Amino acid sequence: MNALPRLLWVWMLLFLLACHARAQAPFKPVPPLRTRVTDEVGMLTPVQRQQLESALAYYETKTGSQIAVLIVASTEPEAIEQYGIRVADTWKLGRAGIDDGVLLIVAKDNPKALRRLRIEAGRGVQGVLTDAQSKRILEDTIAPYFRQQDWYGGVHAGVGAIAVLLDHESFMAPRRRAGSEMAGYIVLAFFAVAGLIVIIVAFIVIRADRRSRRTSRPVRRAPRDTTYVDSAPAFAFSNDDSSSSDSSSDFSGDGGSFDGGGASGDWSD
Repeated sequence: MNALPRLLWVWMLLFLLACHARAQAPFKPVPPLRTRVTDEVGMLTPVQRQQLESALAYYETKTGSQIAVLIVASTEPEAIEQYGIRVADTWKLGRAGIDDGVLLIVAKDNPKALRRLRIEAGRGVQGVLTDAQSKRILEDTIAPYFRQQDWYGGVHAGVGAIAVLLDHESFMAPRRRAGSEMAGYIVLAFFAVAGLIVIIVAFIVIRADRRSRRTSRPVRRAPRDTTYVDSAPAFAFSNDDSSSSDSSSDFSGDGGSFDGGGASGDWSD
């Protein structure tokens, strides 16, 4: 008579211990945001990552909106939704007050119950990138490529579909980053100084020429040294190019906020 209650107590204790162990399992840390495409498992080749990075950087320059891709092995013990909102809150994609950031997450080895695809849509884009639209992108655009193990094709098509939808919204015009603005000011200041030098040199030369004409004896003048003035444009443009070429190295979110909008999916049949 006492064996059955005792057995039930043992099973209940084991169940509680298992739940406690699962609850104590460490959450996967959020990776630092350094680039627009973060691939922790090597689903993409370096060339493919760079192509996506360049395309997303150009899109941000053109529109101001930020789209980023995160590829991880797994989000366990969390479902992809909980992990996604932690990443979105940490990365803060999109512009503050406009909230036009979007995050595409791929969890390659997640069990089906935790989902393997997720789109996190910032507050400001949910009018065009609705939950239903996000679901369609995952199921109808990305999943067919992934079922053929064409990882790059799926990610490329997915971010392209997101960008097309975002283009239907009229966001504030993109602002230039502080580094680009400072480089522009430096170039303008350099040209202003170079122009002033040209004017001063021209004034001195003209004045000297007039004086020489007043004298009876011809005076031979050395040719004017224009090396500094002639090299000014090349120097200025080379500085401007170098400042813009590494703009992706300091990529960061602009303070956008998320509230869990988006959709989750998978690519298995």
